[in-house]
Amino acid sequence: MSPAHHPVRRFGTLPTLVRLGRLALVAPAVLTVLAGCSSAPDTASTTPAAAPAARTTSPDTTSPEAPGVKQPAAPTKVAIPSIGITSSLMKLGLNTDGTVEVPPADKGMTAGWYTGGSVPGAAGAAVIIGHNDTRFGKAVFHDLKKIARGADITVTNARGESAHFTVTSTESVSKKSFPTEKVYGPTKDHALRLITCDGDFDAQGHPVNNLIVYATLD
Repeated sequence: MSPAHHPVRRFGTLPTLVRLGRLALVAPAVLTVLAGCSSAPDTASTTPAAAPAARTTSPDTTSPEAPGVKQPAAPTKVAIPSIGITSSLMKLGLNTDGTVEVPPADKGMTAGWYTGGSVPGAAGAAVIIGHNDTRFGKAVFHDLKKIARGADITVTNARGESAHFTVTSTESVSKKSFPTEKVYGPTKDHALRLITCDGDFDAQGHPVNNLIVYATLD
């Protein structure tokens, strides 16, 4: 993950190492996300481990450095035609404890855009998080594991403009060693990352890995 080490915290039944950097520096601030996927219908779902990068300027606001210039509009929809995924996008920020918000379990078929990262299509890393499964059943990113290199991901914004991304790679990583720098770190690319749960289940019925899909703007 990244810089300063803090003691292990427990969120539900899954221990997570919390690391914290400085928002204003090159190293991203790292605040852990636990995102929802569980085979146990009556237990709390755990969400994809992730970490927010430095916050970007809010969409649809005027930049102080360039008066009158609008920032990119917020994303409202994501579609992956090759695997039949289409979802509206809710906005995800931070919880009061510093963890990243995730879509509620009862909205498992809706993905969310993390507003602390880049707007999809702008320079930097944009992050979209979705459940694999929840206690209510299969969720929006259940079939994300089927995505292939070269697949198209289309993100549409509030102005009806679409940005097309091409998948460059995927990886399944342990939640205990989430690659924070790689996912959230500064980049000159116009990058998109999709995150969900993956892998075998632990004793509590929670997946032990995260699936990360990396894509770049066409």
